[in-house]
Amino acid sequence: MTLDDLRKFDLRSLDVRDIDVRAAGEWPPAGKMFAIALVGLLILIAGYYFVISKTLADLEARRQAEQQLRQQFVVKYRQAVNLEAYREQLVQLKESFETMRRQLPDSNEIANLLVEITQAGLGRGLEFKLFQPGEARPTGFYAELPISIEVTGTYHQLAEFASDVAGFPRIVTLHDLSLTPVGKDSNLLVMKGMAKTYQYQDEDKP
Repeated sequence: MTLDDLRKFDLRSLDVRDIDVRAAGEWPPAGKMFAIALVGLLILIAGYYFVISKTLADLEARRQAEQQLRQQFVVKYRQAVNLEAYREQLVQLKESFETMRRQLPDSNEIANLLVEITQAGLGRGLEFKLFQPGEARPTGFYAELPISIEVTGTYHQLAEFASDVAGFPRIVTLHDLSLTPVGKDSNLLVMKGMAKTYQYQDEDKP
């Protein structure tokens, strides 16, 4: 079959009744051309589904994998760039935590701290009416120790006492303070409130 035969091919000249598979060699030119075209089309379709479509799916999977690798690379690159800064921040946090931990008295120092609070008040000329430590309240890595206080003194004496307590190397805070005059003609005041110190809880100890 020549190229001119293909150019002259006309499906309208094809009569299906003239086609006999057992006598393919005797088919009319139109039948042979149709059979060749049909076989070629089937080969193309099979090639697409069995080869090209699989290749396209593989390419898409590789493209997605490449995108994921790019994203992972960007994340790891940023982590690597900021790694030194993270280490410095971690060191600073550890130092800050250690500084705060040293300001929290342990169980052996609580008694001495209570004595220091009373001595600070007596040193300013205050009279203690009440100084009563309460039950420790565990909160995370520390325990809160409340102390109910009631002292009498002048306004300046009370202010100096509060300033002394705030300047302790161990953390002591004053809460819910109230001032009440002792009498109508007296310059003395009664200060009631709560002092709190915070005891470090060593998690390694039972």
